[in-house]
Amino acid sequence: MTAGVPVGVGLDVLDRNELRALVTRDWFLRYCYAPEEIEQARALKGARRLEYLAGRFAAKEAVLKALGKGLLQGIAPRNICIGRAADGAPHVDLRAEAARAASRQAVRVSITHKNSVVAAAALLVRAE
Repeated sequence: MTAGVPVGVGLDVLDRNELRALVTRDWFLRYCYAPEEIEQARALKGARRLEYLAGRFAAKEAVLKALGKGLLQGIAPRNICIGRAADGAPHVDLRAEAARAASRQAVRVSITHKNSVVAAAALLVRAE
């Protein structure tokens, strides 16, 4: 992995209970999450499902901020897919308008959970 030069940073913190009602709505899931994220969430039960979805949502918000965008500013959150690398670390896959906004730059993300609080940090890096 190349270190790269940082060109943008984003941070998001939320209480996962803020999403409790929203993640039961299909329109919200389709707008915010990539199909594979929805599939992964459906395999999880109860609190773990909410934790997973809240972590992904916070990571997407952090990525948007690193790109200099807000939630409703031209990039659908579903086009920021937060997967998992072979080592278990979160991996960002930018699609459609999110990929165009990154302009061949990479995004690194970190997600953390404590009790009901979820935080995510994103770093936009340009190759050296």
